[in-house]
Amino acid sequence: MLLLETAAAAVAEDPDIAAAVDAFAGEIEKGLHIPRFVTSIIIAAVIIIVAKILIAIIKRMILKLSKRSRKFTFIMAQLVWKLAAALIWVIAIVSVLGIFGIDLTPVLAGLGITGVVLGFALQESISSLFSGVMIAINAPFRVGDWVDIGDISGTVVSMDLMCVTLSSGDNKKITMNNKNVWGNTIVNYSYIDKRRLDMSVTVRYTDDLEKAKSTIRELVTSYPEVLRDPAPLVEIGSYNDSSISIYVRPWVMPSDYWPVYWRFNADILKTLNANGIDMPFNQMDVHLIKD
Repeated sequence: MLLLETAAAAVAEDPDIAAAVDAFAGEIEKGLHIPRFVTSIIIAAVIIIVAKILIAIIKRMILKLSKRSRKFTFIMAQLVWKLAAALIWVIAIVSVLGIFGIDLTPVLAGLGITGVVLGFALQESISSLFSGVMIAINAPFRVGDWVDIGDISGTVVSMDLMCVTLSSGDNKKITMNNKNVWGNTIVNYSYIDKRRLDMSVTVRYTDDLEKAKSTIRELVTSYPEVLRDPAPLVEIGSYNDSSISIYVRPWVMPSDYWPVYWRFNADILKTLNANGIDMPFNQMDVHLIKD
């Protein structure tokens, strides 16, 4: 608001712009013998058309740039385009009003008072707007990325200067204002080129640990989605009360994370059983004492 008011004031007080527009209108009036009021309407229409064309050209250029550059995100492009469009419209409207001889001093004073009132009334919206600017500058995610924002997870389906919309794993639409987004920890799982699965398998103390590790490793490496570099890690993780935990850490592409995770959990039990290895479960021994 302050930026637009400053721009409007600068345009309104610039004698060169006013003189140029007035001289142009005078030349048309003299050359074509058209009444001054009609001349003013024609010039105003031309200014509005030029403003629309200029905004469309700037929007197209900025969106093309955002598609070519990973750092210049869509939300950043949207911010630059809207600011440029607002500035062009301010210049165009002030120029049109000047053509009709309207004094803009009282209008600008009213805009200042209105801006203060709206600033208090729209604190949350303004906070979300500036948070959107910070998201645009830092670019923690893009449309299509799978992210954690606080305790909420989902795919980014859209974002603008006021809010971010996610699609959760169960296809729920989640809309968060930018203030809450920027105020939370953001984890982006799609920005990286590979992701590690953190899984564990428990075996009995009486089982052959080397055989268990080799069996698990063969199962994991049989999946075509599992990357060979870095190699999957299969090692003893911890000794529990009634079992031994073997940590399984394969690397996959971000899009293959959940398919491999679910497939491994479906295959591991029958694979271990087929090799004579059982997964332990908690047991309780109850002793009855007769008096």
